[in-house]
Amino acid sequence: MAMEIDLRGQVVLVTGASRGIGRAIALRLGEAGATVAVHYRRQEEEAEHVAKEAGNGSLPFQANLADPEATRQLFACVRDTYGRVHGLVNNAGIARYAPLDGPVEQWLQAWEETMAVNLRAAGILCREAVLHFQEAGGGRIVNISSRAAFRGDTPEYLAYGVSKAGMLNLTRTIARYMGKQNIVAFTVAPGFVRTDMARDFMDMYGEEIALSDIALNRLTEPDDIAPTVVFLLSGLADHATGTTIDINAGSYVH
Repeated sequence: MAMEIDLRGQVVLVTGASRGIGRAIALRLGEAGATVAVHYRRQEEEAEHVAKEAGNGSLPFQANLADPEATRQLFACVRDTYGRVHGLVNNAGIARYAPLDGPVEQWLQAWEETMAVNLRAAGILCREAVLHFQEAGGGRIVNISSRAAFRGDTPEYLAYGVSKAGMLNLTRTIARYMGKQNIVAFTVAPGFVRTDMARDFMDMYGEEIALSDIALNRLTEPDDIAPTVVFLLSGLADHATGTTIDINAGSYVH
């Protein structure tokens, strides 16, 4: 018998879903029948297109994740719109270039911005999701981290690697202490993925540098990440709660 993932009737909030990995996840979820809350910050038109293509009553939701209250209200708005949220994907992230020998004010600003969006916002949304799941009978969380959480990153992106490492502990704590309440959590750790966020790196160092760092003959694309996230949200992998799945083309295996 063929395995089929059917997420009809499930509502999933995906942050940073107007483009890149988030967009690919949202569209794959839609294919599986889920209703997707498509979060975006600035790209309203793109988010509307993603929601329309995902179908199943999917809608765009705007929020600046650097703002703690806006982040909290994002989850509340999705919950109030649909009545029930079944899954959360913390995908949104930023990577600020900040050389160690640059002006300290710029370095601190990059650090604060990175931590606010990548880690604090994920923590707030996980908190809101867990509280909702406790009342509603359970739910699933997928946090999108990075291989940088394990192998480190370049000094210019120190804050990025640290923020992604923090997501691992966030996931594991939820998995370890919330499982009896039917709440499970997973981490997906991509490597270098061809997205808009990666463009700065390729512009600076060239695509061949990124390609030479992996074991396969092509760069990872957003749609190489999305199917695994859908699978984790399906309920077919609940006993893997707390685990991290590496999707980095063999560039880091732990």
